[in-house]
Amino acid sequence: MEIEILISLLVFAFCAGAIDAAVGGGGLIQIPAIMNAMPQLSPATVFGTNKLSSICGTASAAWSFVRKVKLRWKLLAVIASCAFISSFAGAACVAMIPKEVLRPFVLIMLIVIAIYTFSKKQFGQVHIRQELTPKILMLAAVGSLLIGFYDGIFGPGTGSFFIFFFIRYLKADFIHASALSKVANLTTNLAALSFFAPTGHVLFQIGLMMAVANVLGSLVGVRAALKYGSGFIRILFLILVSLLICRLAYQTFFP
Repeated sequence: MEIEILISLLVFAFCAGAIDAAVGGGGLIQIPAIMNAMPQLSPATVFGTNKLSSICGTASAAWSFVRKVKLRWKLLAVIASCAFISSFAGAACVAMIPKEVLRPFVLIMLIVIAIYTFSKKQFGQVHIRQELTPKILMLAAVGSLLIGFYDGIFGPGTGSFFIFFFIRYLKADFIHASALSKVANLTTNLAALSFFAPTGHVLFQIGLMMAVANVLGSLVGVRAALKYGSGFIRILFLILVSLLICRLAYQTFFP
């Protein structure tokens, strides 16, 4: 691989790590970068290599958030275990549901999320500490199962769905929701990697070099999120969801 192409991949991986650490969506940057740099790769190898890079940045971001943001381990355990199981199941079922069927549905959901978040100015600005009742844990389990399965079978917007779910139904603010989403994304990425790696769809040498840049970017992203707070993350969240809407709309109407 030419040094110029490798440097560009590392730059994109750094930027993806920074954005992903705060609001998710690093794949929007990293996947097109890999596809453009190595157009000969199969989609599975592109996704597998992206997962190897992004899981390192996600792990770094999750660890940084867990150290700085007070989260409850029982809730984390429920979210992580359910997201892992359903993401692996989704990856195993990836050939059963055509992406053309999912794309319009996801597009509508993202538009609803964007309108809801934009119209409610206080959405995600206040964290309400709830008692971990069986009802709350069941709600967290169901949401993590559904979103985790979606990540395994399709993927775009997973971080946005996790953040929206945690704010809307678990009454978290954007900081706590981002922290919870990093733990959930870490487990869904791990599940996907456990599916892609044994089948030879991961370029380990390139993926690991990109992983270093991704981790460095994630450290910058987490620091910015913690420094500037929920209002800053809300703006980034709306920008990311808008980009996802544009991307999916283009893929839907101009396949």
